[in-house]
Amino acid sequence: MLDIKFLRDNPEIVKQNIRNKFQDHKLGLVDEVIALDAQNRAIMQEADTLRGNRNKLSKQIGALMGKGQKEEAEKIKAQVAEQSARLAECEKLEEELAEKIKKIMMIIPNIIDPSVPIGKDDSENVEIQKYGEPVTPDFEIPYHTEIMERFDGIDLDAARRVAGNGFYYLMGDIARLHSAVISYARDFMINRGFTYCVPPFMIRSDVVTGVMSFAEMEAMMYKIEGEDLYLIGTSEHSMIGKFIDQIVPEEELPYTLTSYSPCFRKEKGAHGIEERGVYRIHQFEKQEMIVVCKPEDSMMWYDKLWQNTVDLFRSLDIPVRTLECCSGDLADLKVKSCDVEAWSPRQQKYFEVGSCSNLGDAQARRLRIRVSADKKKYLAHTLNNTVVAPPRMLIAFLENNLQADGTVKIPEALRPYMGGQEVLVPKK
Repeated sequence: MLDIKFLRDNPEIVKQNIRNKFQDHKLGLVDEVIALDAQNRAIMQEADTLRGNRNKLSKQIGALMGKGQKEEAEKIKAQVAEQSARLAECEKLEEELAEKIKKIMMIIPNIIDPSVPIGKDDSENVEIQKYGEPVTPDFEIPYHTEIMERFDGIDLDAARRVAGNGFYYLMGDIARLHSAVISYARDFMINRGFTYCVPPFMIRSDVVTGVMSFAEMEAMMYKIEGEDLYLIGTSEHSMIGKFIDQIVPEEELPYTLTSYSPCFRKEKGAHGIEERGVYRIHQFEKQEMIVVCKPEDSMMWYDKLWQNTVDLFRSLDIPVRTLECCSGDLADLKVKSCDVEAWSPRQQKYFEVGSCSNLGDAQARRLRIRVSADKKKYLAHTLNNTVVAPPRMLIAFLENNLQADGTVKIPEALRPYMGGQEVLVPKK
């Protein structure tokens, strides 16, 4: 969410940013909020004047009553009552206008970084760099569920009977591999200096609206009936929410946290969730990383975060690339974002396995996360990035480590988490 003062002083910059994000339907909101803001400031000024007059008149009443001049005091009391009634109207109007302004400000997109490429949608995202050599084996790579089924590692039919499409049972070696990847990712991030955390898996509505846009919330979040609680779609939500309404000492920054959680997503609008696949699902587990830092450090941390994911995937022999998200593909709170994509030998293309985002002070403004330094306060910057999110990551792992004889090679880094196994041998 933008600073209202910035919008007031720079309406054309805000409008051009909206155009750059191809959201021209929001252009009128800038003038609307400026008009509402002017009206609100006028009302606030009137209310302040009325409060000042009321205090002066109240003192006069006391003085007149002390002199026994009750008739004159009653006349002034009538003025006080009249002005108090108007003050009550002003205060109510202030509240209504403030709420209208807030609602509009919540849907005006954040100012994107000048380095972000301009484009309408994800088809115009820009490749930054490739890491590792994409391999095309001389044998056929089966669909990922077929690989898992050879290890008796997945049961989608049972999951469908229990919960419907978009769910799964992982079994045996595949389930163990899933847990091993999560544990390895946890230790990988701890070794890079991040503090491990297991957060709440449900959050209140004020945290939801603090960390994401209304459009994202509607498309993603599951609401708990009868409660002011939502299931998290990613642990970033509760991890950033941890700092709501906090004033943190500057000397404690940055906060660098890595968190494990299950994630729950409606995947609204994702047509045709693959019944035989685990690429797009309603429930999964993830290792996440977040940073709360000083504004001048946020771009440095942005580069460190996505590099962590690249390094983790390369340590597991998976080729990846980074892809700069264009303006039209950025969620409204984001300043800059890139995707990490893994190579799929079966599809002969890369697919998304993680996303890194710098949100500037947008989340901090909504959640009121402030930093104190030298008797002044300012808003922190927040960033997040996926460390790893199986079972989607398992697709890349299985395809890139599958051998011609049907076995799956276990990279050296992962072997301690798999009981020392060097290969997985299919059962059929």
